[in-house]
Amino acid sequence: MLEYDVVIIGGGAAGLMCAITAGQRSRRVLIIESSNKVGKKILMSGGGRCNFTNINVGPDNFLSANQHFSKSALSRYTQWDFIALVQKHGIAYHERKHGQLFCDHSAKEIVAMLLKECADVAVTIRTDCAISDIRPLQSKGSRFEIKTSAGQFKTVSLVVATGGLSIPRMGASGYGYELGRQFGLELIQTRAGLAPLVFSNAFKDVCVRLAGVSIDCEAQVKTNAAIGRNNSVSFTEALLFTHRGLSGPVALQISNYWIEGEQVIFNLFPSVDLNHWFSASKVARPKLLLRNLLSKQLPKNLVAELEQLYWPEHPDLALAQWSDSALESVAFDLHHCVLKPSGTEGYRTAEVTVGGIDTDEISSRTMESKRQPGLYFIGEVVDVTGHLGGFNFQWAWSSGHAAGCFA
Repeated sequence: MLEYDVVIIGGGAAGLMCAITAGQRSRRVLIIESSNKVGKKILMSGGGRCNFTNINVGPDNFLSANQHFSKSALSRYTQWDFIALVQKHGIAYHERKHGQLFCDHSAKEIVAMLLKECADVAVTIRTDCAISDIRPLQSKGSRFEIKTSAGQFKTVSLVVATGGLSIPRMGASGYGYELGRQFGLELIQTRAGLAPLVFSNAFKDVCVRLAGVSIDCEAQVKTNAAIGRNNSVSFTEALLFTHRGLSGPVALQISNYWIEGEQVIFNLFPSVDLNHWFSASKVARPKLLLRNLLSKQLPKNLVAELEQLYWPEHPDLALAQWSDSALESVAFDLHHCVLKPSGTEGYRTAEVTVGGIDTDEISSRTMESKRQPGLYFIGEVVDVTGHLGGFNFQWAWSSGHAAGCFA
């Protein structure tokens, strides 16, 4: 039976960073990965170019029942620390909108960088390795015994970096949550995050007809203390109509905060005061039809759908014939399009899992369980979920580094 100082379950972003950090402390480290290769989610991210972090990282970019939990880890291993590592390895990268950083060439470079760092500190990696049992030990040395398809191992520190339930085709499972329950830890209910919204009512037919249309808009939902906020949250980004519903960055972002049964309010003109624009256009272009005016800002097929929704009785009414109150009503509707999704596309396409191991159960400084000495939880398995744009990778780097400093 082989003995290690640190055994890490999961060879994703968090697990690899934890292994590197622990290895740099001269710890004997083993990574156990159930699939045939490490870093699969890294490789598929960002269209194969990996949105590896964001230059604007802060606690407000993360969702958790404890909004303060992420601060400690994020402050001790920052986006600038990871950027420095990328630069050290000569990986070319570029910034996109909202501070998102991507590799110029391939996500494979990030995985290769992490594997090189692991090799430099003699980290052992076992892939295609299935775990059959983990049990705590009473000895003064090793605290855990792990039975796997590759043999049995003992370790002083056990780090759970198994990820969440998102994208099951990549090997995602609820094993990390099962381990948490096994050792008596509480969980925050999980749900799919950064997932497209779907509809089962008449609006689904609208989406089908508009599939492929994209616009910039604002989406807003009311939130509650159960998901870390107690007011409302909004995002302004691109919205994409699909055959199933709504996708694009703004829909994915708002899905983190949307609770089943609640409404989402879409502002189709976040940077335009429609009351002012309509009033001015009524004077300047009195013979213009409302749909022709709106088509200057929105795709014509979208305007046609909006016409059927909000002014079907006046499709051919010139602006001069509209009453001010009627135009104000349409303006309000376009600034406050209220929709009620039937759900999301779920874990199949979700980029992350919201919820997970309750942060009250682990130390924000070390990521160690308060109930079970030597047991650590990092990355997506913890109830910390980042916004779209590299924030979830930064949480993986930061939480992995935090555990690696103490495991």
